[in-house]
Amino acid sequence: MALPLAFLFTSPGPVLVEIGPITIRWYGLLIATAVLIGVSLSQYLAKRRQVNPDLLSDLSIWLVIGAIPAARIYYVLFQWSEYAQHPERIIAIWQGGIAIHGAIIGGTLAALIFAKLKRVPFWQLADLVAPSLILGQAIGRWGNFFNSEAFGRPTNLPWKLYIPIERRPPDLASFEYFHPTFLYESIWDLMVFALLITLFFRSLAGKPRLKVGTLFMVYLATYSLGRLWIEGLRTDSLMLGPLRIAQVVSLTGITLGLAGLAWLYVRKRPLPDVVSSPKDTGE
Repeated sequence: MALPLAFLFTSPGPVLVEIGPITIRWYGLLIATAVLIGVSLSQYLAKRRQVNPDLLSDLSIWLVIGAIPAARIYYVLFQWSEYAQHPERIIAIWQGGIAIHGAIIGGTLAALIFAKLKRVPFWQLADLVAPSLILGQAIGRWGNFFNSEAFGRPTNLPWKLYIPIERRPPDLASFEYFHPTFLYESIWDLMVFALLITLFFRSLAGKPRLKVGTLFMVYLATYSLGRLWIEGLRTDSLMLGPLRIAQVVSLTGITLGLAGLAWLYVRKRPLPDVVSSPKDTGE
């Protein structure tokens, strides 16, 4: 039996408030919140590592410029059949439709250029940004909730998510409740964040002293592991033929993360960087 609407786990809608011609959407507010919290956290971690926090503030501008457009372009390219018919919607990022893998690729390229220009180790920056990045992902996923998107297959689990009929895939229109995959990923991201922060502060105490690049490699492998299985539940995956693109990229991320850790701790060599790395690879 259907529950009364007041008790349904469902989005209240994408709009937070409208003031005349100004519309504030939950999606944009959450992205802005994630960026502000991420910058503050990265600066704090930089201070604890005795790195100039202003460097992280400058880097954040590069990351936003590189990540957000890349996230949108990535999403649009894999949904081109839809956007080709409605090109005016390509820039409507406030309606949702960004891909975190695109953001990671764009942000990484921007950070590499920044590190090269500033003559600072890329992997040092990556380690300081990794906890903020995964925390921002945990926050940003709730934008999918308010937009009633990025949900999974139909389910009757107690935490099932009600999706309005206009937001359901045509072949699943008869179903009302779906897996809240945005919630699964947000929780997973918070667990990865807790792991990274624990490793960071244990390293400060020398238990153990992490090699430069470790935190980012752990982030890459653990986030990708969670995304791999969660993506299998989604109904709106970006596809390339029969393949779910996010799962392919996640498998690549797991492989690169584990390979990077093996390089650091089995081969006991520093990761290649944009500047010469010191022989001591500890942070």
